[in-house]
Amino acid sequence: MGLSFAKGRICFNRQEFAGSFGDIGTDFPLIVSLILVCGLDPASVLTMFGLMLILTGTIYKIPMPVQPLKAMAVIALTQKLSGNVLYGGGLAIGLVMLFLSASGLINWIARIVPTTVVRGIQFGLGMQLATLALKEYVPSAGISGYLLALISFVLVVSCLENKRYPAALLIIGLGLIYALVMKVKMGALIQGIGVRLPQPYVPSSQDIVTGFFMLAIPQLCLSVGNSILATKQIVQDLFPEQKLTVNKISFTYSLMNIIAPFFSGIPVCHGSGGIAGHYTFGARTGGSVIIYGGLYIVLGVFLSGSFQEVIQLFPRPILGIILFFEGLALIKLLGHLQNSKVDFLIALMVGLIAANLPYGYLVGLVLGTCVFHLVDKKIIKLR
Repeated sequence: MGLSFAKGRICFNRQEFAGSFGDIGTDFPLIVSLILVCGLDPASVLTMFGLMLILTGTIYKIPMPVQPLKAMAVIALTQKLSGNVLYGGGLAIGLVMLFLSASGLINWIARIVPTTVVRGIQFGLGMQLATLALKEYVPSAGISGYLLALISFVLVVSCLENKRYPAALLIIGLGLIYALVMKVKMGALIQGIGVRLPQPYVPSSQDIVTGFFMLAIPQLCLSVGNSILATKQIVQDLFPEQKLTVNKISFTYSLMNIIAPFFSGIPVCHGSGGIAGHYTFGARTGGSVIIYGGLYIVLGVFLSGSFQEVIQLFPRPILGIILFFEGLALIKLLGHLQNSKVDFLIALMVGLIAANLPYGYLVGLVLGTCVFHLVDKKIIKLR
């Protein structure tokens, strides 16, 4: 089946199916960790995550991702926060993003932050994803994991542009075979099959206030930099025919987080890395995101009763290889600045700060923007 992508059309073909797994290396481990550490209901989390994916795939008609909010997830995991605080934080940041969208402030931010700084944020995120893949995911299963990762890497390099045998389908299939033979207890998996629906929940004012200060504030800069500005930039790079605004991205971001907490869903965002991942493995329309969402709905509604077996189906070394290529796709975007040494240096600075310092995305965004405008006004000379 060939690729045919008329403007505004959603396709469901082999390439979209392959591309649907392009962001699983980022999403799945974080979702599993939040469920296990914070004591969340698997059916609610998986089903709501799937529904949000289908919503964005339908609205945008391009592979617009939905991802767990990373800064929030890290804080919730390290401090072992309850689901109530997590839901409150999600609702809080949804309301903040709605304000930024409705007031037009997000447009003002987009005007003053230059593309050079956005490239730096993408570069920093790409380095973080690739490093995470190589340091934590690939070594997680010992010798067999290294072998699995090596075979997967060779398959991706050999078949990344192959439309007949898409790379993502080959390595996901390899991972499923490995898991079913070596890890999954089929009796326990079958025994847990049943129908489970999301559980309603109404965040209290205390949940929202606590979530705002503990989770939403640390998340906000990363969201503005990567989920909004960098996402708009990569859509412009990969889908130049799309006239996408930061206002629309911030609105759907807010909409998801206003809906999800009331059904025990985790806080989510869009993200440039997700688009890069879906696109790298073949996706060109919203069909990939809808397919991906359908996977989570199946897992949540029908298989959440055997959650401990389900999480074995996607071996971490396989997810690590997918994550590595997602990070690599973001890193390569720095090449767009190769004709300007000054812009390249500023973006490199922003990326290194974002990837390595505490609150690096905030520091990189502010410092990079200031340096860019000072250079532009010839107050600082880098040439």
